[in-house]
This record gives sequence, structure tokens and C-alpha cells, in this order.
Amino acid sequence: MAPLIALAGLIAIAVALGAIILVIAYPNLPSLEALTDYRPKVPLRIYTADGYLIGEFGEERRAVVSIQDVPPIMKQAILAAEDDRFYQHGGIDYLGVVRAAATNLIGGSKRQGASTITQQVARNFFLSSEKTYTRKLYEALLSFKIENNLTKDQILELYMNQIFLGQRAYGFAAAAQIYFGKSLKDITAAEAAMLAGLPKAPSAYNPIANPKRAKIRQQYVLRRMHDLGFINDVQYESALKEPIVIKRELSEYAVHAEFAAEMARQIAAERFPDDVYSRGLKVYTTLIKSEQEAAYQSLRRGVMDYDRRHGYRGAEAYIDLSALPGEQEETLDEALQDIADIGDLVPALVLAADAKQIRVYRKGGETILLTGDALKFASRMLDDKAPPNKRIKRGAIIRLQKDDKGNWQISQLPEVESAFVAVTPRDGSIRALVGGFDFNRNKFNHVTQAWRQPGSSFKPFIYSAALEKGFSPNSIINDEPIVISASQTGSQAWEPHNYDGKYEGPMKLRTALAKSKNMVSIRILQAIGTHYAQDYASRFGFDPEKHPPYLTMALGAGSVTPWQMVTAYSVFANGGYRIKPFIVRDIRDENNQIVAEAAKTAAGEESIRVIDPRNAFLMDGMLRDVTIYGTAAKASVSLKRQDLAGKTGTTNEYVDAWFCGYQMQVAACSWVGFDQPRKLGDKETGGAAALPIWIGYMSRALREIPVETMAAPEGLVAYGSGKDRTYVYAENAAKEAAADEEQAENSAPKPDLSSPPSD
Repeated sequence: MAPLIALAGLIAIAVALGAIILVIAYPNLPSLEALTDYRPKVPLRIYTADGYLIGEFGEERRAVVSIQDVPPIMKQAILAAEDDRFYQHGGIDYLGVVRAAATNLIGGSKRQGASTITQQVARNFFLSSEKTYTRKLYEALLSFKIENNLTKDQILELYMNQIFLGQRAYGFAAAAQIYFGKSLKDITAAEAAMLAGLPKAPSAYNPIANPKRAKIRQQYVLRRMHDLGFINDVQYESALKEPIVIKRELSEYAVHAEFAAEMARQIAAERFPDDVYSRGLKVYTTLIKSEQEAAYQSLRRGVMDYDRRHGYRGAEAYIDLSALPGEQEETLDEALQDIADIGDLVPALVLAADAKQIRVYRKGGETILLTGDALKFASRMLDDKAPPNKRIKRGAIIRLQKDDKGNWQISQLPEVESAFVAVTPRDGSIRALVGGFDFNRNKFNHVTQAWRQPGSSFKPFIYSAALEKGFSPNSIINDEPIVISASQTGSQAWEPHNYDGKYEGPMKLRTALAKSKNMVSIRILQAIGTHYAQDYASRFGFDPEKHPPYLTMALGAGSVTPWQMVTAYSVFANGGYRIKPFIVRDIRDENNQIVAEAAKTAAGEESIRVIDPRNAFLMDGMLRDVTIYGTAAKASVSLKRQDLAGKTGTTNEYVDAWFCGYQMQVAACSWVGFDQPRKLGDKETGGAAALPIWIGYMSRALREIPVETMAAPEGLVAYGSGKDRTYVYAENAAKEAAADEEQAENSAPKPDLSSPPSD
């Protein structure tokens, strides 16, 4: 009897103490406003004009999802992994508490927990993660308060959006995108189980960093789902066998537009500096997904083609395999962990190599045997005579890339850089922008930041200035050697030459531009005056101080950016208007309301006209000649259309290669060169190195755009027929006719346009 009385007394004391604690502590618990008015930190997101995500910026990568939009399989996986009695208990799972207490008493520690989903919500929003009895008490009291104020679905929704799941991902919707590259609604049972296994230890069970441990945890969650009846035998076995494809790329978005996303981020941060990374702003750029991806792929292909033309340079680095404990997958993965993929150029560790085959290991457990054609590109670095610090041997790091047939080939990281930008000439909206070969390797945006010599791609602006001075496309200029004195150049005597070293005597302006004749450009500039040309070029957006008024300006010796060049060529494309390119269409708040938008200009507004429409029309005709039978004839042949216009550019010693051109609806510019300027190589002209990138993009951009050429504006007089048909300003018609008569009397030879020249 006495023991029973003592036990009853102890129970009464415990109840009294509990009541006292409730009376004292419960009123002092924090308000649940953070839960009832849930406002998570939502990152800044950048989209294409057609709604595809291209960038996300913020400490927490989060995509808030309503409980109604969570697929049942995801809910079931979470319940199986974390709290299968969630919908039965009142915030505390007493059976779990007893089980955990017993384990802790036996083990003599406080390592075993029994937190419910409600307790985890209480901890994540209000408490620390320290394992003390005081914190556990407050956690329990908060859990009761939460359960009394929110429904079970509301609690589960908060948990699913707030929980940290590794890789800066908060919430299951963000994690599904980051780990699998898909929306939460599209995940499978196997993927749901892997995600549900993360809350217990996001680092230890991270499928990117620890794929084996993640797989073990996933199998446990699937077994729990099966035991609880959430999935049947067939579903269970199928999920166990399903291969899990984890996104390992640095880019987690459907479109490669990292440089554009960074530009948009800077614009948004300047406009909303206080909370730009947490209030859920959405920035819509002007990029078009299909064209952006075409530009990215074309630039990568153009750079890699250039790189292959100049041979294999050898192993990227070496790892001392003798220092590693064997060739186990985990050991090799750890050795490669700091070597990033660069797009589709993946690093591989050479395990064995001879002249006939190479055995390599790449991250994720794949061993690849390379033989035959896969070795051709790097064959000279397999030879015993290869430099020791470049030879492919055991321990070497090399790059692999899949060919068009899906077979692995030896490749390498290119040293050369490139840039591409495309714009809609009528309003300035940027359609595609690629600032370099790979953003994660080199964040320098060559489109906006690289000041380079334009070479012959600058000649159209000299020719346009000449038209304003009374020249016409049929004006005759002598293509013969010339010597420029030091006083004329501003430095030393100059003896320029044509690219090909050939001189063809008197020729028309249109022919000289098509063939990129340097001597003609210089003589034109002499005739119109360097200061006039310098001032005239500023109409197109060029900085006068970067184009000194010397005759070298005729050959593009100044400095430009690709952004300036595409702006300038747009003037010819739209009939004479200088538009202002822009990349952000609008910025929207968390309620999708527009809070900022671009200030736009459009062709047709006379306030932005910078050249006579007749000038633009005549220049368009001459620039189309360039793409039909001039230095860029490859363009019209490849794209099978006659409405393309543009100009190649190659600077002295082949340091920079350009092609800038347009169709009336799209203007674009491509550039290739080294960051530390040096020779690209013999014959690496604008037509060879830069034009293919432009063609690759235009093949997609013009796919649904019909052939279209400019209509002649008023104030022009046409004369001649066929290939010789041309236009001149009406006020110059008489002078032009007299010049034609003089030319006929002198029997000037007709230039040969039968084969395309080089720039």
C-alpha cells in the first residue's frame, strides 16, 4: 500500500510541476505570426521573355508550393521518413518519445530523438537545434500551440517549404529542381524517397556529395513506404531498381544564359538594393529561349572547332595515384572533386595509357576505355617523345566530350574566348547573349566589357560617311599600294597592304567593300577627312576618343565592344535609327505586379534617326553584296537566302576575328580572340573563325522569318540593270552619270567577282 501511495504522490507532484510550467511558460511562448503569416525569403529569379528560368540569386533557394500541389507520393515519402503518425498525434508522438528515451538510457547519451514534423516546424521557426532538456520542453509546448492553431495540412505545408535540404535548397520544390532538374509534381517514388531522406542529415545524405549514403537512406525510406502500405510490392521493387539521375552540372537551368542572368541581377540590385535577394522579385529578360540556346551551342561549337584546328596541348594536370589507397570509386571521386565540369567538357582521371588505348575514370563511378578514333586528337601526347609535363599517362587529368554519335572523345579546355550578341533592330531588345565560352570558368562578359579592335568590320561606317560626302556605291576608287607619312598617321610612316597582297586597280565602292580592300578604305577616309569620319561614327554609338582621327581608323584600329557593334549595325538594319539595346523587359514583385520596366525606343521615332534613310538603304545593298559574293559569301550559301547583310573583320596579325551582320528582323555580332591579345593563327579570319558562329545562330533565328529586303526610300534615282543596277542620291545623279561616261571612255576593267575573297 505504501509504495502505491508514494507512486501516486510522485505522479501528483509531476502533474503539479507540469501545470506550474504550463501556467508560467505557455503564455510566454512566441507568437505564431511567423507561421500564420508565412513570408519566407524567396530569391531573385531571372527568366527569359518566354518564361524559362535562367538564374536564381539569394542565400536561400526556395520555391514555395501549396500543399494542394504536392503529389501524394511526396507526402507519403516524408511521412514514412519523418513522422508516420503525423495525422494521428497532437504534436508529440508519445510512443516515439518512450522508444527514444529507452535508447538514450541504454546508450547513456542524448543522441536519439523522436521529433515529429510539428516539433521540427517549431524548431526551424523559433528555436535552436541544441540538444538540451530546456529546449526540448519549449519545443513540446510550442508544438501543442501550433497544433491548436493550425491544421495538419498547414503544418505539413510549412515544413515542406521551410526545411533545409542541402545545396542551399530550402523546401522540397526547390530540392526537386536542384537535384533532379524537374518540378515537384513530376518526381517518381524513387526520387521522392531520396528527397525525403535528406532532412535527417542534408550533408551526409546529399546525393551529389555522398551518392552511396544517399542511396542507402533512399532504400530505407522506400522500405518504410512499403511497410506502411503507401506503395505495393511492384512499386517497391520498381523504385529500388530505378536509376536515379542526379544533376551534376553547375548550370541548373533549362537555358544557358549565365552572362545575361548576371546582367539582369545587377540591374535589379541597382533598382531594389535593400531586399532584392529575399522578396521574391522576378526579372523577365528579352531573351528568346530557342535563340539563346542556339547562340550558346553555336559559340561553343565555333570555339571548339577553332581549338581542334590548332592541336592538342596535353594533359590538364596530374594526380599522384600512388598516394591514394587503391582505385576505389569513393577515393577517385574525392581526387576529382575540385575539378569542375565545363559544360559538356568533363574531367577524367587516366588510370592506364599506351599508344593504343586509354582507361579513364570520371566522377560518378564510370570507367571508360578509349581506343581508335577517340585517341586521334591527342595521339602525339601518347608518344614517348611527348613533353613529360603534358604527356597522357597514369594520373593525368584530361577532358572528355561526346561526339555527335554519343561516343566519348578526348578534348580539352579551349584557351581562346568568344562573344555573341543578337538584337531586334527595331526596338533594341536583346534576343541572345553569350559573354564567353563558360561563365563558371571566366565571368568576364566579353559582350559588354571587352574593348577590341574591330578591323574591317568597322569599314561600313567609313563607307556610310562617304555616302554623305557625295560618294555612291558605284564611285570608282583606285586599289593600289599607298604610303602614308608619319604626319598623317600621328606616329610613324605607314605602308598598309591588302589582306591577300593583291591589288586590282580602279574599282567600285561596292566591290571594294565586298572584297574588303584596305587601300580603297584608306583613300575614302583621305577624301572625306578623318575628323569628319570620327564625328560621323559617333552617330552609331561609338566613342570618338577610342577612334583617333588618323587614317588607321579606315582599317578599324580603334576600340569597340560587341555591344557597340551590334548597336551600330542595327542602324543599317532598321533604316537609319539608333536604338538602345536592353536586356531586361520588366521586373515584377511577389504578386506578379510590374514594379519596373525598360524605357524603350523604337525605329520610326524621328528623334532617334541618325543617318539618312537613303544612306541606310545603299549601305544595306553593299553589305548584302558582302554576304553574296564577298568575304562572307559562306553566309548566303549556308543559310540559302539573299537578304543577309554584314561584314567580316580581321585585325592586324590575326588578333581579333569578327562578323557583324543582320537580316532586317535580327542583327547579331560574333567575336573570337584571346583575353591577352595574341595571334589566332594564319588564315583565322573573321570569315573562318567568327562567321560560323553567326551562321549557326541565324540558322535558328531566321527559321520562321521570310526573306525580306528593304524598299527604296524616296530621294533616290535608280539606273543600270541586272547586277549593275544601283541607286544614287537624286541630287548626285547628274554627277554620277558624268562619272560613268568618263569610266566608259577609260575602259576601266570590271573586277572579278567569281570567287569569294578572304578578309
